[in-house]
Amino acid sequence: MRLGCAQKTQRAMPPDTENALDVVEMIEGLLSNHSTIKYQELVIVFDKLEDVVNCSMITPNLGQILINIISDILKSDSNLLPFTNTILNITEAVGEKLVGYNGSSTLVTPAVAISVVDVVPGQFGSLTFGVSSACTGTRPEIFINRHPFNSTVAFISLPTVLQHSFPENDWNQSPPRVMFQFYGIPMLFRSQEKGQTLNTFVVSASVTNASSPIKDLDEDVQVTLHHLIPNELFKDAQCVYWNFNKNNGHGGWDDYGCTKHNSSLNYTTCLCDHLTHFGVLLDVSRTQVDLTNEKILTIITYVGCGVSSLFLGITVLTYTAFQKLRRDYPSQILINLSLALLGLNLVFLVNSWLSSWGLYGLCVAVAFTLHYFLLASFTWMGLEAVNMYLALVKVFNAYVPSYILKFCALGWGVPLVICTLVLIVNREAYGGHLYTDAQLSLESMDNSDSFCWLQDDVTFYVSVVAYATLVFLFNTVVFVVVLIQIRHMRVNSPAGIRSGLMHDLKGVASLTLLLGLTWTVGFFTWGPARIVLLYLYSTLNSLQGLFIFLFHCLMKENVRKQWRINLCFGSSDLKSILSGATPHQLESWPSHDQIIREHQYPWSTQSSPAPQTALPLPLTAARETDPAKDQSWAFL
Repeated sequence: MRLGCAQKTQRAMPPDTENALDVVEMIEGLLSNHSTIKYQELVIVFDKLEDVVNCSMITPNLGQILINIISDILKSDSNLLPFTNTILNITEAVGEKLVGYNGSSTLVTPAVAISVVDVVPGQFGSLTFGVSSACTGTRPEIFINRHPFNSTVAFISLPTVLQHSFPENDWNQSPPRVMFQFYGIPMLFRSQEKGQTLNTFVVSASVTNASSPIKDLDEDVQVTLHHLIPNELFKDAQCVYWNFNKNNGHGGWDDYGCTKHNSSLNYTTCLCDHLTHFGVLLDVSRTQVDLTNEKILTIITYVGCGVSSLFLGITVLTYTAFQKLRRDYPSQILINLSLALLGLNLVFLVNSWLSSWGLYGLCVAVAFTLHYFLLASFTWMGLEAVNMYLALVKVFNAYVPSYILKFCALGWGVPLVICTLVLIVNREAYGGHLYTDAQLSLESMDNSDSFCWLQDDVTFYVSVVAYATLVFLFNTVVFVVVLIQIRHMRVNSPAGIRSGLMHDLKGVASLTLLLGLTWTVGFFTWGPARIVLLYLYSTLNSLQGLFIFLFHCLMKENVRKQWRINLCFGSSDLKSILSGATPHQLESWPSHDQIIREHQYPWSTQSSPAPQTALPLPLTAARETDPAKDQSWAFL
């Protein structure tokens, strides 16, 4: 019974140097066979342990038993949240009062480990502490001044500047010592913050008899911790330390003085300017996608990008090879948008392969290029909306010199300026999860794939999310305005020539893809419908190039005719067709303005269907005049 444990412990004599060993052995025996310890029993046990460490000299034998008791308590199913600070203080006191060793000593249990290293002032160099453990609950191995390796789960490297915190030689004072602690039971440190969970073991470093508090160091303490659960989705990892004063004295995680240096699938490296207990919190505030769905989404994305790259290439080749297709402004904008999307898809497909080379400079270049093509794609979608608004809503006739050249300066120049500014202001924003100069000595710890992209959250949200939000807000407004304009045109057109439902749906789909409105699905991937929306988002956007090919090549009559003329019949067949046309057939062909508008935005106007005797004329055939004079702002 738990009550018997409490009663027997409570009747024990106050411990001193002589009977301390008997007291702790009795407590160890009482706790050894109990899986759960009640709150009142824990209060009594910790009171006795505090008496022992305060009234006794801690020999290695006594210290080992004390650490065994702490380990047994940590491995139990007890609620330890109210006692976290107490356990940390007791463990710290054991290391501070440990005597009877030569130079260094280590106490190891499955849940806790302590190492103390005596320091000679003036002779201190760098000092490292590493812990190797196969899994939670097994007895770890401790390594002093050894580089980390594959099975390392925690690693601390102390800088040489720490020597300024050691007191001068004083025969009346105990020599300074560095103490390391390792806690292999993360449940001891429960985060009070919603959406965050401790995803590493906890390790700490401290200095006894320091001449001044160890804080605001000129050189950072480097802490590398192994993730308990691989960060498959690369959620935000936050470097934190245990603040004893948070949560009304119960303690809690704080990030003051600690920054994330880099983070990969299995490891996070932190830089801190003080000594304390360190850990890494994983941001799980967003609903995680299970591994099965994540793999399926990855396959969809890569297959979609590959298919889109192929058809975007065909689209660009078609519009550049056939001169008559690229005479108007919308076609030229479409070529630039397709080029931007093609670059985005190709860089995305080779990103992981290039990052596997392990070259930091190459990874920065790849991340820069991916960022550039993404912004260029958004920009050209926005310029498509601008041109569409001027053509279908404003409808004013004015010649603008170098119209497409100005669009190209904006479409390709603005993203370049943004990416260059990012590179100048914060070069470290670009890179991968593994490639930083300080991480080179730890490469053997993680052989997982990396992805070269923006690593700084602020840079990402400002230069990508905010930029995309502005573009798509504008595009959405233009989308609504154009639909209203088209609706008015439909209402005012004669009843006999109104289009059918499928024609209207085709126009809306084409407009949605040109303006990139499918990307806005990403803003709604949360809540119960998150998985469904993620599938929709991945499918629509990875296949955007295929849809552009379908709507603007395969389903456009003038493009198909150019294919037939240039690839099947040849130009001589067209000349023979034209030469054989009767005057009545020539009169029945669509007007010049009608041809241009239908060629650019075929879903925006309604024209009378050609009589059955009319000869089908390629839409570009009527435009043999000077394109500069032939271009009207009403039909951009």
